[in-house]
Amino acid sequence: MRAFIDRHREAFGVEPICKVLQIAPSGYWLHAARQKDPSLRSERAQRDEVLMPEIQRVWEENHQVYGADKTWRQLNREAIEVARCIVERLMARLGIQGAARGKVVQTTVSNPAAPCPLDLVHRNFKADRPDQLWVSDFTYVSTWQGFVYVAFVIDVFARMIVGWRVSRNMRTDLCWMR
Repeated sequence: MRAFIDRHREAFGVEPICKVLQIAPSGYWLHAARQKDPSLRSERAQRDEVLMPEIQRVWEENHQVYGADKTWRQLNREAIEVARCIVERLMARLGIQGAARGKVVQTTVSNPAAPCPLDLVHRNFKADRPDQLWVSDFTYVSTWQGFVYVAFVIDVFARMIVGWRVSRNMRTDLCWMR
């Protein structure tokens, strides 16, 4: 809103715009004063202005891989005392983050042209007795040796797994239980 008032204040004046927007003109004038004189800003805002370039510098000096924790530790080693939560908040404000470990695994390769399976129970997952309705699901689990894929069948009444199969690959024959 402040940017809107700044753009249109010459044509309409501050008070009429504030009246239409239902905001107090004093709030706008305080903002304008702080823009002209940064010493009128809050202590937090002033500290943030000092810390953001330092956080950016540490992040860039370390090949843009440091997260909030390592950036915070480096700043404290350099005698720039700051709380870890502040580093985290300012890194988010700067739009920077550390590198994430691990490899990205693509688990779904969707094909919009492929036909979807029919919903034979019409999203009604209720059963009055055991073995009346079985549903299946498919997921993956990360292990030390890599991902394994698990297909299982659940009895809706008992909410118990009645069958399952594990595989190292994600082929459709995994889901066919005989």
